[in-house]
Amino acid sequence: MKFVATKTAEQLDLQALHRVRERLVSQRTGIINQIRAFLLERGIAVRQGLRFLRAELPRILAASCDALSPRMLRVIEDLAGDWRLLDQRIEGLSSEIEALARKDKDCERLMTVPGIGPIISSAMVAAVGTGDAFSKGRDFGAWLGLVPKQISTGDRTILGSISKRGNRYLRTLFVQAAWVVLVRIGPKHWDRYGLKSWIEAAKKRLHHNVLAIALANKLARIAWSVLAHGRAFEATKIQAA
Repeated sequence: MKFVATKTAEQLDLQALHRVRERLVSQRTGIINQIRAFLLERGIAVRQGLRFLRAELPRILAASCDALSPRMLRVIEDLAGDWRLLDQRIEGLSSEIEALARKDKDCERLMTVPGIGPIISSAMVAAVGTGDAFSKGRDFGAWLGLVPKQISTGDRTILGSISKRGNRYLRTLFVQAAWVVLVRIGPKHWDRYGLKSWIEAAKKRLHHNVLAIALANKLARIAWSVLAHGRAFEATKIQAA
């Protein structure tokens, strides 16, 4: 029987910061969706994405538009004020988490893995410590719910969708890290991290959403190895392996 490792006071504090930040981000997303829905009901469409609505909203509120009544303008202005307050609180928590991550050696090592920054590294350390609860990286990926469900009978092996079991928050962060590698870092820098051949081979046989999940699983296993062995990520060793 495997027991859950007792968390230290520092881990509990860090986990509390992440939970509060997650709740605030969820509230902000709800406010943004509500503003967008109110505008769309009155024929005002804004391009999808937080930054586009943030840029267009002041212009929409300042312009005299017959589509928005004075009451609706006041409602949207109040929602925009709540959005600004949440932005400030989220930014403050993110800065505090980043400061704590910069002082932690395990977080510093995790941040050498592509796509992983202070938020993901600190969330992983807060959740699993040094990763002693897992014997290998695949176990950690399975705990995150990043492996496919397996339904096997006889000599038939059927793989379904990802199991989505385990730490939902950490799984979401690793999927975001995978998209950072695929989109922001881009093909020009994949070779620097030793991921170019793997990603290009996977792109030929996987849908881009499935590729992101597979890459998230790979990054999670690399992150566990970095944490468990106490050394920074080294692309040359990954390529040789």
